[in-house]
Amino acid sequence: MLLLEYHNLLLKSILTERFNSATPASIDQVISDFDGVTFHISTPETKTKILVSISVKCFSDLVQHGALGVLEREYAGLITDVEAGYDFSLIVDLENLPAEPEEKENLIRRISLLKRNTMAAPFEKAIDEHHRLAEAQKGFTTETAPTGEGTEVMVIRYREEEAMYIQASHDRVTVIFSTVFREETDRIFGKVFLSEFVDARRRAIQNAPQVLYRNDPPLEIRNVAGVKDDGTGEIGYITFVLFPRHLTPQRREESISHIQTFRDYFHYHIKAAKAYMHSRMRRRVADFLKVLNRAKPEVEESEKKEKKTATGRSFRVQA
Repeated sequence: MLLLEYHNLLLKSILTERFNSATPASIDQVISDFDGVTFHISTPETKTKILVSISVKCFSDLVQHGALGVLEREYAGLITDVEAGYDFSLIVDLENLPAEPEEKENLIRRISLLKRNTMAAPFEKAIDEHHRLAEAQKGFTTETAPTGEGTEVMVIRYREEEAMYIQASHDRVTVIFSTVFREETDRIFGKVFLSEFVDARRRAIQNAPQVLYRNDPPLEIRNVAGVKDDGTGEIGYITFVLFPRHLTPQRREESISHIQTFRDYFHYHIKAAKAYMHSRMRRRVADFLKVLNRAKPEVEESEKKEKKTATGRSFRVQA
């Protein structure tokens, strides 16, 4: 099973090469990432200044939930005017890089996490809201404690037909993915994978988030605009329930990174499982053909000769 990296590997390799090169060089490269995200890394003015721009389909949704604040916090001193056709841009001056190798590596890591940090804003907002509600809940009795009903459901339309729905309450943060299954086999594989998530929590990993799967919209999002049950079964809804132990200051960053990559991880392994099964099927067919070929009877040389009956007539034995 493959665990996808949170950073963009190609962006990281290009920056590492440029940071460690003694001779500046021109760059003009477009990099595609998951969920329709596009990077453009270039040197439009001079070879010593690298411009890194990102385009995200749901950037307007992310801005509503504090994405610009997160980006200003993470990339202070690197933000520049936005390149045409993109949503956010950074500029790196190769002549003013940190002196220490560890600081250079940290800068490369931060820039390669640009997509992750952009998408992290609604999750950080939900976790902060959870802590606020949990603190407020301490002043209530069990009967009057806030339940989380009525809190904002943040909608992040990160793909053409798919979205993430995030809601905070005093005792959890709920993250719902809508995902489209175009083929019946994808739906079957998806159910198998998700049942493993459920069983893993039940058998051994008690600290894992609760995972639920259904084809109709969950109760939390049925009143959200644009959410409807088409009845075809092509759209599945995967619900993650993050409990307070996943939202502590020590674990929140890791939890945000994991939950972001779930959709890519999920569909990657569906495709990998189908490819693996097809390769096994082709190998099994090839093995059966070898068995059939070996089963053909061989004609002995003596049977190829003519034989005679008692009356003297000749005949040839047919194989």
